[in-house]
Amino acid sequence: MMSASDHLSRRRFLRTLTLGACFYPAARTLASMGSEFGLHPATPLMGMPSGPLTNPPVMLPPFYSAAIGTPHLALTFDDGPHGSLTPRLLDALAKRRVKATFYVIGRNVETHPDIARRIVAEGHEIANHTWSHPSLSGLSAERVADELRRTHEIALEVTGVRMTNLRPPYGAFNERVRQVAFDGYGYDTILWSVDPLDWKYRNSARVTRELVSGAAPGAVLLCHDIHKTTITAIPPVLDQLLARDFQFVTVAQLMAMDKSGRQDSNLRPPGPKPGALPS
Repeated sequence: MMSASDHLSRRRFLRTLTLGACFYPAARTLASMGSEFGLHPATPLMGMPSGPLTNPPVMLPPFYSAAIGTPHLALTFDDGPHGSLTPRLLDALAKRRVKATFYVIGRNVETHPDIARRIVAEGHEIANHTWSHPSLSGLSAERVADELRRTHEIALEVTGVRMTNLRPPYGAFNERVRQVAFDGYGYDTILWSVDPLDWKYRNSARVTRELVSGAAPGAVLLCHDIHKTTITAIPPVLDQLLARDFQFVTVAQLMAMDKSGRQDSNLRPPGPKPGALPS
């Protein structure tokens, strides 16, 4: 026969069981909500810190160049990889032990996966230049997201690299483009400070002259590895700048050196001129 204390314990047990059953769906809902904010579904709800879980990342202004006092700069190439020209360029870079950043077109990576793998294997940075080279500022958020996603995924599949930044084709961007890129992949938006207009003036001597004269600490040099005249121009550019003790780094490395806080930069150029878009 149960004592009064046994009856009391049993009532407490049943009440606890009933409350637990009521709370369980709510707990599952909270756990599901938590997973959307970066919590693993199995993260305990009890014992969590009362303050913010993390400092949310902040989208910084576009990067044109770095405010630094050392002779570092970044050499960048858009629109590849090209089946025959990019390997020639890689040979020239390897001979001089120079690292560069390649802003690749997704469909070109799909066509030339071996070259994309070589870019990464030789220590260069690979970054997003969209799937088909549209002017992103004229697209819907959904189209922008698709252009970036397809290139991000093919680069990851082919090279194993998760790209970290975007150069919008033609330098055409707006806040919608930047927000889609940042929200989707944490991409920084990268522009440039030196443009030799190599897409317009297919003259190797001119391209060399413009790149060498524009070089400065923290500069970002814009080129395209789909033009034969550009590939011919690069070896003398490298030789002249190396002779002046410049050191070539990737865009990601240059950004890490930047002392500006991204409020401004020491070489911010005027915006792209209407009608001056590369082919």
